[in-house]
Amino acid sequence: MALNVLTDEQFGQHLSTHEWVLVKYYADWCGNCKLIAPKIRRMSEDEAHASISFVDVNAEENPQARQLAGVDNLPFFALFHQGKLVEGMAASKIEAVEALVKRHLA
Repeated sequence: MALNVLTDEQFGQHLSTHEWVLVKYYADWCGNCKLIAPKIRRMSEDEAHASISFVDVNAEENPQARQLAGVDNLPFFALFHQGKLVEGMAASKIEAVEALVKRHLA
């Protein structure tokens, strides 16, 4: 599944229409956000993660979406299930993101 880039206006609707959503919060100036982006894209295209909607949210431009996950550092990843936050964490290593998904979808 391809990555979706969402704004505050689209975020709530997306959460309500997808069972599992993994959000990567980023900022344009964030070097680690740029480094992990291609790894997250590959993860989103992996058939093993077909049940997850992968979403990118610019944390600086979308304060409501940022607040829902309690973003305190970037890059920040949040896993939502049926519109509710399951877990959020700051991480710059793909292994941490994979472990997050595995903890809740295994």
